[in-house]
Amino acid sequence: MRNLTLLTDLYQLTMGYGFFRQNKHEEEVVFDLFFRRNKLITYSIAAGLQDAMKYLLNWRFDEDDMEYLESLHLFSADFLDYLKNMRFTGDVYAVKEGEPVFPGEPILTIKAPLIQAQFAETALLNIINHQTLIATKSSKICRATAGRGVVMEFGLRRAQGPDAGINGARAAIIGGCSSTSNVIAGQKFDVPVAGTMAHSWVMDYDSEYEAFKAYAAAYPDNCLLLVDTYDTLRSGVPNAIKVFKELKAAGHKPKGIRLDSGDLAYLSKEARKRLDEAGFPDAIICVSGDLDERSINSLIQQGAKIDSWGVGTKLITSEDLPALGGVYKLSAVIGKDDKITPKIKLSDNAEKITNPSFKNLYRLFDKENGMAIADLITLRDEQVNEAEPLTIFHPLETWKKYEVENFRAEPLLHTIVQKGKLVYDFPKLTEVAAYSKAQLARFWEEYLRLDLPQVYKVDLSTKLHNLKISMIDEIRTRAKEERKNDK
Repeated sequence: MRNLTLLTDLYQLTMGYGFFRQNKHEEEVVFDLFFRRNKLITYSIAAGLQDAMKYLLNWRFDEDDMEYLESLHLFSADFLDYLKNMRFTGDVYAVKEGEPVFPGEPILTIKAPLIQAQFAETALLNIINHQTLIATKSSKICRATAGRGVVMEFGLRRAQGPDAGINGARAAIIGGCSSTSNVIAGQKFDVPVAGTMAHSWVMDYDSEYEAFKAYAAAYPDNCLLLVDTYDTLRSGVPNAIKVFKELKAAGHKPKGIRLDSGDLAYLSKEARKRLDEAGFPDAIICVSGDLDERSINSLIQQGAKIDSWGVGTKLITSEDLPALGGVYKLSAVIGKDDKITPKIKLSDNAEKITNPSFKNLYRLFDKENGMAIADLITLRDEQVNEAEPLTIFHPLETWKKYEVENFRAEPLLHTIVQKGKLVYDFPKLTEVAAYSKAQLARFWEEYLRLDLPQVYKVDLSTKLHNLKISMIDEIRTRAKEERKNDK
């Protein structure tokens, strides 16, 4: 395993050194990882937790690391000695991978000595931001098919580097893709791989027919032919049908064709008609070529006859939203006797005001129909009483409140690491994908739709709401008094 311990920003180390010099480095604290709302985020699919924990639990500053840090002339010898022996000894609470999550709610919480919790920030954000982003894009693309065919992840050649390609393929499977073209990802994660031929195969032969015939000889029972190298309807489809008939006569069943360019709606409908007329109603039509959720939705609206979708560039790069925007903020300091001192960050932008203290997260479901009503952020030690009506408060527009009745509350934050030891069994990737699909089915379509979705409620409990308001008032009153005294 690569040593990624120095996958961090310099300020994590300079702050760590400052904490060390002030003897605050082992003060116990709580940090929350969450993402903020923007116009493209309606829901997200949590991903990256397994890789994040591999990073967190495998810190080791090796000799090369220590020599490099020493060469910066920023740190004392005793601090470098401390780092050399530093391991993560704290607790981690997180939502499961594949869980639908929403802006403003903690999806991962760290409770650990200050220097450890602070040092973890950059890498945790790097890993979880990226994989959550790609899993979310994958989910939106897969949902756009409306169940009409599977989606294959084809993005490796356009990913921003090998790691982004491999981890992006993993995230795409979580989001709903059935397979990947990425062979190393298939090997590493034990998921199906897919792919047949490129245009170069066809171009290498003297004729398209010869190219198709040669490929059919190599794969008689898995023959899927790329038909748009020269002319889809005048050459590609007729030659594919000719080869398919030869395969059928020899006792084989052809798989289908792939379209990679042109008017995919028209070409797919015309190709479907010709394949059916030729006696191949089971031959599938696969399409690829700069697809995303909007182009797929448009093709379905046009009545395209498509059975599988190969999606690459716009999935693996999340082209319309290249960064999730997750943040990692201090929310509490825990003193002796486990006394919690809440911390809050204020801002002129209400959305950047954080929710204070050590918290928990619940999803509220309607007892009658089993559908999600809202997510509720509470103080860590709060118990949610399902037997009584519950008042929940909007986290930003704090005058808004909502009463929930006849509900069931499910905790979303699970103990992943305890005192530096992994206590959670990570499921297989295919199981994570199945879990994600099942959880999405518990939300009304209005919250998940592509255009003008209803905003899903992520609200605060009464106790957390009151704490937040009192802390804001206290800080502003204190600042006002300080300004008055300065005069």
